[in-house]
Amino acid sequence: MRKSEHTEHNKKQYLEALEKSLGVKTTACKITGVGRTTVYDWIKDDEEFRKAVDEIEQVALDFVESKLFEQIRGNNTPSTIFYLKTKGKKRGYVERQQMDLNFEGTKLFDVQIIKGIDDDKE
Repeated sequence: MRKSEHTEHNKKQYLEALEKSLGVKTTACKITGVGRTTVYDWIKDDEEFRKAVDEIEQVALDFVESKLFEQIRGNNTPSTIFYLKTKGKKRGYVERQQMDLNFEGTKLFDVQIIKGIDDDKE
């Protein structure tokens, strides 16, 4: 088998292992014996491979989301709260921390939070 055929064979095996491991690269590397650096080189240099990896990661995310929804349907309160904190931010479901920065009644400084350009991206 020539080097390019060997590489393509390894890529195919890696993608199969990545799918079985629900997108966990370390596990797929261990299964196939392919190093992480090699995988990242393939992702960088091979658009078709990169798209296949991305697709597997999306399928894994869909699977995990479905499990989260199962927990929410089962009235699992922490799962419901997690979902609202991550997906319901625009509706006010955020956790804020409040700190008292006063020292013995003396105001030390003011803090102003300014919305940045990337804050609208989720």
